[in-house]
Amino acid sequence: MRIGTFVLAAQFPGQGPGEALHRAVRSAEAAEESGLDSVWLAEHHFVPYGVCPSATTLAALLLGRTRRIRVGTAVSVLPNHHPVALGEQAALLHLTSGGRFSLGVGRGGPWVDLEVFGGGLDAYENGFPEALELLLDWLREPRVAGRGERFGFREVAVVPRADDLLDDGPAPGPEVIVACTSPKTVRLAASRALPMLLGMHCGDEEKAEMVALWRTAAREAGHPPEVVEGAAHVSAGVAQIADGPGDATETLVKTMPGWLRQGLDAHVTVDDRHRVMRDPVAYTELLCGLHPVGPPQLAADRLAATAERTGITRFALLVEGSGDLAATEENVRRLGADVLPLLT
Repeated sequence: MRIGTFVLAAQFPGQGPGEALHRAVRSAEAAEESGLDSVWLAEHHFVPYGVCPSATTLAALLLGRTRRIRVGTAVSVLPNHHPVALGEQAALLHLTSGGRFSLGVGRGGPWVDLEVFGGGLDAYENGFPEALELLLDWLREPRVAGRGERFGFREVAVVPRADDLLDDGPAPGPEVIVACTSPKTVRLAASRALPMLLGMHCGDEEKAEMVALWRTAAREAGHPPEVVEGAAHVSAGVAQIADGPGDATETLVKTMPGWLRQGLDAHVTVDDRHRVMRDPVAYTELLCGLHPVGPPQLAADRLAATAERTGITRFALLVEGSGDLAATEENVRRLGADVLPLLT
């Protein structure tokens, strides 16, 4: 079982972005100190839901401040990035960290980001496969040309090569993970044998169905059984550890709805399409019921149950749901000291 944290850099009501980012950095440092496996970083634009606009930039900072823990993006929103630029950043972080960087990518949403960064709605609705293919080529080939509908350029050399780790000899490039929320994206990831990142809004049954679909599609794409069965998918969730049976849930129900309300309400669609926002209290209660929220034994049991039902043994857990720095650090510490030993 590999337990990591999921860092949104959430800006709670009454806080500034600096406070949110400081808590995000400290929670990642605490994750390494507590013996956790990884830190996964989200990126958002123009909303207090999360105030980190560049997951790769924050990853660079955290890789420089840590020595052991894996740092990944969850996710870098591909329609807002040129795949070559993102590939160069990923190669740089992979090489300079000794292979501790994971690149998670996703389509994102139909937000105004597409207008600001120039990708446009088509990049979100239709362009993800082309962008992903170009990114993978950049991380795996010595020379690359852009021959798609959106990206066209002459062949150029890939510098630096992501598969050239001097200390350890030749090694594959950084791990690439795809955020999947639809069967279409599951099949896309499976066709390239890329593991999935599955969202915290999904229950075990839905995640198990997506893993089953991924395995079927991966086999149909011709990937060998050991690759299909060994794919290291990641399950996102929420973790809050407390001794009393209802204390952790009470903490999150008091704090998370205010953040969710102001954060989700700030999203603006690029084409003014209608969207329905989840009820923040009901959504918080749903997350508390799905994930390791409660005493250590309950948290361990829920993680073990998810692993058994889905086959997923890697977790990215949101630990900043209290909105408080000291409480977040303590929450991370308890994950390492009180929950992790129950899973080994």
